Amino acid sequence: MPADGMRVVALISGGKDSCYNMMQCVSAGHQIVALANLRPPEAAVDELDSYMYQTVGHHALELYAEAMGLPLYRATLKGTSLDIGRSYTPHEGDEVEDLYQLLKLVKEKESVDSVSVGAILSDYQRVRVENVCQRLGLQPLAFLWRRKQEELLDEMIANGLEAILIKVAAFGLDPDKHLGRTLEEMRPQLKKLSHKYGVHVCGEGGEYETLTLDCALFKKRVVVDSSEVVVHSNDAFAPVAYLRLLKLHLQDKDNTSVLDFKGECPCDLELTVEPVQCDMEHQSLTWLPQGLPSVSSCKTKKCPTKSQGGFLWISELISSGQSVYDASQRGLSTLNVHVEELGLKLKDAVLVHLYVRNMADFTTINNAYKTLFPEAPPARVCVQCLLPAETLFKLDGLFWYMEPDVCRDDYFLEKISMHVQSVSHWAPANIGPYSQAIRVGPAVFCAGQIALKPCTMRLVPGGITAEADVSLHHVERVLGAMSPGTSLSHVLLCHCYVTQSSYIPTAVAAWAKTQKDTSASISVVVVPELPRGAAVEWHVVAAVSDPLDRRCISTTEENLGYRAILYGVVSSCLSCASLTVSLAVSSPGLPCQDWSPARQVLITVLRRAIEELPGETPLTPLCCRTFYKSEGSELRGLQTGLEGVLVDVWGDTAPTLVLVPVSGLSISEVLHLSLWFSS
Repeated sequence: MPADGMRVVALISGGKDSCYNMMQCVSAGHQIVALANLRPPEAAVDELDSYMYQTVGHHALELYAEAMGLPLYRATLKGTSLDIGRSYTPHEGDEVEDLYQLLKLVKEKESVDSVSVGAILSDYQRVRVENVCQRLGLQPLAFLWRRKQEELLDEMIANGLEAILIKVAAFGLDPDKHLGRTLEEMRPQLKKLSHKYGVHVCGEGGEYETLTLDCALFKKRVVVDSSEVVVHSNDAFAPVAYLRLLKLHLQDKDNTSVLDFKGECPCDLELTVEPVQCDMEHQSLTWLPQGLPSVSSCKTKKCPTKSQGGFLWISELISSGQSVYDASQRGLSTLNVHVEELGLKLKDAVLVHLYVRNMADFTTINNAYKTLFPEAPPARVCVQCLLPAETLFKLDGLFWYMEPDVCRDDYFLEKISMHVQSVSHWAPANIGPYSQAIRVGPAVFCAGQIALKPCTMRLVPGGITAEADVSLHHVERVLGAMSPGTSLSHVLLCHCYVTQSSYIPTAVAAWAKTQKDTSASISVVVVPELPRGAAVEWHVVAAVSDPLDRRCISTTEENLGYRAILYGVVSSCLSCASLTVSLAVSSPGLPCQDWSPARQVLITVLRRAIEELPGETPLTPLCCRTFYKSEGSELRGLQTGLEGVLVDVWGDTAPTLVLVPVSGLSISEVLHLSLWFSS
């Protein structure tokens, strides 16, 4: 969690983005104490072919530092772009290592604890800066990250940032007409090109680069006395050219600028909450079923089922002991051994559910957990639930791996992770050992989201009503970042954890507002505590396919006082599906306790659902997560009984069973099952 008033070193190129992010840092209460820049190996060189750094206009940076009255730390670029993959592993001779050495020096000299980064859209740059910051124990601050570019450009201009174009490389940008023009002068042309041809208004596609001449942080303004145009490529449609700066000087300003932003914090503007109407009443029942079969009567599976697409769900790793640290180490070591026995590696993990008995133990558990996933960690859901007294935590996880020679053309062969650690206005940073989301093929597995204000990483005020909407807003932001255009309408499975039964109607109403022409399987349960003291946490799985073409399944069965309501959704690409089953008693005041009719009701609705699942692309049931309210006295029998149901329905391909003891369920529910399928 970022501290207030951090000491910041700003990575600068001379461009508008690095400068405006500094303004955002100061506005957020942080102090810029130093500037840092990597320059070309030869002073006469204007521009390098670098994946990471803007070097055109680098001659102006000494004046840039003087204009701000701050020390400038510069180093010469020695490396090149060696590792250009989605993730980054330190390589000797890579240009990223030049940045590491530079920031290491600044940290030693200036005692900085954070880094200002002007990234807007480039995952390539963000991943590498975050890698460096993580190794040095620095917090990246990227307040421009994934801001709407037209809105951001207008905001920069409105807040007095004056910058000129010093490089153009896009259709519709003419070196003779547009080099040297200010952003304000270019704004109409840039917006026109964006609407007509898809040009990035802020130049995030490399369309143009800028030099900042003045802003509210400058004590003096930069003046360009003379320059010349250098043409790289005289292409008829998209010529590439830049300004070579020949002579510059600083000019005193009439009045020292005072940082005074127009408008509110972008987080506050986007996280506006509208009241929701909640007229439902909810209650929960404790269910202690009787007449359960003995353990020996149920067939158990030694290994989880693996789908044709390479998915496999590992379940019920339980850690117990007196010492939280020792038990955590032993439990997680056991996970590693189990994963290896299945022919997998920890890096194949996609999604982990971590259930703790006491949230106060979470920090210790997390310290052990993070050693398992040092890079590209899986998405994670963490809640406190009613585990037995001897159990510290338990976890289950989805893994994915396919041998390259058996992969089919209709599967995406890459696991893509989004692990944004920079503090921004976009969505909460993942400072812990988990990713915001993992995508494998068309399926996006999101981490649990609570209502943290992104720029402060603190819970938003307003209670459950505000938190329900804000946390859903974060989920949608993550989905859209994983695949443009993906929204809450693409969700197939939704788990909502709340800390009071009275919050259930508000959560249900918040979810209903997001569902337009489609709806997903939703499960709302009550747990004792959530991370950071949140009132609500959302976890979703979505499919990047047309939500309007998805298939829906619904059926109801009633038998001797029990009613089972099943709802299911199959993705339009037929690659994944979810089912939820609500098992309730017909008369809430008189809960039944005989297992036999409940068992038959569950088997009946599940078999009906199987008949409606698409047959042309077999879907494998991977996990059956069952939420129940119980004191735990019948836990072993409940597990055995449900495993028997799953085996009766699916036989040897029965899904992994995960039992989650919760504080409460929706009205008259005694069990709530949530199943996930994948091809």
